[in-house]
Amino acid sequence: EVQLVEFGGGLVQPGGSLRFSCAASGFTLTNYAMNWVRQAPGKGFEWVSGISSDGSNIKYIDSVKGRFTASRDSAKNTLYLQMNNLKPEDTAVYYCARSPSAWWASGLDYWGKGTLVTVSL
Repeated sequence: EVQLVEFGGGLVQPGGSLRFSCAASGFTLTNYAMNWVRQAPGKGFEWVSGISSDGSNIKYIDSVKGRFTASRDSAKNTLYLQMNNLKPEDTAVYYCARSPSAWWASGLDYWGKGTLVTVSL
């Protein structure tokens, strides 16, 4: 059974940092592209970052470039998102999600339950 479990949400002040983990089970992380998606309160889903199956291509939306870094640990079958210089507009529920192939443009087939980040004084 494919499972994705996120860890690391919480309350942080503007300018602060958080690191998310997404533990994957039921499949091998390096066989699929992985993604981070967020949903701000009252808004739709927003794709944040994607990492190709071989890890050679990582893409971000413009609003997080230079602040967020996606990575993974193949040995732990875990995906990470390091978020620095957080802004109030980063407040959202963050999800890790799997793509059904090696490339993130192929869509999303499995999602974690999400973890809430609140950026506020």
